Amino acid sequence: MEIILKEDIIGLGYKNDIVNVKSGYGRNYLIPNGKGIIASLSARKQLAENLKQQASKFAAQKAEAEKKAKILDGVTLEIVAKVSATGHLYGSVNAATVTAELAKKGIEVDRKIITMHDIKKVGEFEAVVHFFKEVEVKVPVKVISEQGAKEKAVEEANQAEASAKEAQVVEEEAAPKAE
Repeated sequence: MEIILKEDIIGLGYKNDIVNVKSGYGRNYLIPNGKGIIASLSARKQLAENLKQQASKFAAQKAEAEKKAKILDGVTLEIVAKVSATGHLYGSVNAATVTAELAKKGIEVDRKIITMHDIKKVGEFEAVVHFFKEVEVKVPVKVISEQGAKEKAVEEANQAEASAKEAQVVEEEAAPKAE
C-alpha cells in the first residue's frame, strides 16, 4: 500500500514522501492518526503541485538545517557511565542521554530527531541526528567507565605536572647565573 506522509516519521520517511507500507499499518495507524493519506492518482497530482509551490520554502528550511548541522561538525561526545565488572553498563545510553550531553556543550537538539540503538557496553558508537530530509549528521559517541575516566584524569594531571617541572628546569638552565 502506498501512502503519502503528512509528517516526518523517523525510520519510515519525511513529510510528502510516498512510501510503501503494509496495508494494516497504513489502514490502522497512519491514515486514522492523520499521519498519511492513500497515494491515489489525484493525491499524487495535488502533491506535485504543492511541492512546486513550496520549493523555495523547502530550500530555506534546508539551508537552516545545514547551518545547524555545521554546528555539530567535529563534535565528539564522551559519556561517563557506571559499568559492571563484565563491561556492561548499569542502564543504557540512549538518545535522551546524547541530547543531555549536547546541551552541556551548548548545543540544543530535540531528542526525537536522534536515532541510535541503546548502548549497553563500553566502546565507540554513533548517533545520527536528522535535521532535514537530506541533512543528517553522524555524531561519534564514546562511552567510558567511571574508573577509566578517573584514571584518565589522574594521568592527565601527572602529565601536566611533569611538563611543568620540565619547563621549570629549562628556565633554570637558561637563566644566567649571578656570581
